[in-house]
Amino acid sequence: MNRLVNYSIGLVLALTVVSCTDDTKPEVKKIDNTPTDVVSKPRTVPPDFNSDSAFSYVKFQADLGPRVPGSVAHKKVVAYYKTELEKYGAKVYIQTGPATSFDGKVWTIQNVIGEINPNASERILIAAHFDSRPFCEKETDPKRKELPCPGVNDGASGAGVLLEVARVLQTKAPTIGVDIILFDLEDYGKPFGGPESETTWCLGSLYWSRSPHKPNYRAKFGILLDMVGAKGAQFPKEGFSSFFAGDVVTKVWKAAKTGGYNSFFTDATYGEITDDHFYINKIAQIPCIDILHYDISRGAFFPHHHMNTDDLTNIDKNTLKAVGQTLLEVIYNE
Repeated sequence: MNRLVNYSIGLVLALTVVSCTDDTKPEVKKIDNTPTDVVSKPRTVPPDFNSDSAFSYVKFQADLGPRVPGSVAHKKVVAYYKTELEKYGAKVYIQTGPATSFDGKVWTIQNVIGEINPNASERILIAAHFDSRPFCEKETDPKRKELPCPGVNDGASGAGVLLEVARVLQTKAPTIGVDIILFDLEDYGKPFGGPESETTWCLGSLYWSRSPHKPNYRAKFGILLDMVGAKGAQFPKEGFSSFFAGDVVTKVWKAAKTGGYNSFFTDATYGEITDDHFYINKIAQIPCIDILHYDISRGAFFPHHHMNTDDLTNIDKNTLKAVGQTLLEVIYNE
């Protein structure tokens, strides 16, 4: 995935303030201070998220090899997602469209979308990317740099969690609609250390945000997963998430606390990350957050990020459980 962006949300805030200043006098409304009884909605206990099952989904993807665009593994994993999501009762779309990567190569995007409870008007979106990076620029050995990344934590872990969520939702239907989106071509951006452009990353979500799979598609909010399977992972609050969808951050972190996963979902904050949620917020205008492994003490992503060692040995079922159970807590209490 992605990169830590170099510009500040403060500029966006400043522009927002300017755009809100005009000569129109605000309407004055009377505030009713009459006390009212606040009735809190009783909590719905969600079904259990099975971390063994989630791990098996991650392992299947890992065993295919790197899901680099244009590869046999990429083709097989798209078919696998479609089969699994349909097995769990989802209405599945394979959204295709053109994309050109930074090196001038032309690709056909294949975003996989599974609609659960498709007739529900109230919907939420949960997403992850599934593609593998075609090279490992963080390796020190020049020959290893040219190899594709296994992409097990960085990609397969999020997809594995979402497949298990789909399985669980079939056992107990939610009251809302849930759209699972597996984005293609997230990780084909310009290598770090050279000239970078935010639009070289996240090509699948950029395409979907401009042309959703259904006209006038809306969701109440979205939750993106990225690198959500490594042992000892921590998920601090990311900058764009807090700016565009602060209430969703609060909702999700509260759900994590309810489940006892405070050690994973920390209250620490860090800068803005160019990830799939950026375009969902900016273009599709759906408030969306990013649950992403970021080590604030090191100022870096998880240690095997964009390396040949991003393999199955890094995946911990406890981390998959923390993320998946938190998602279910949100879904069943929405």
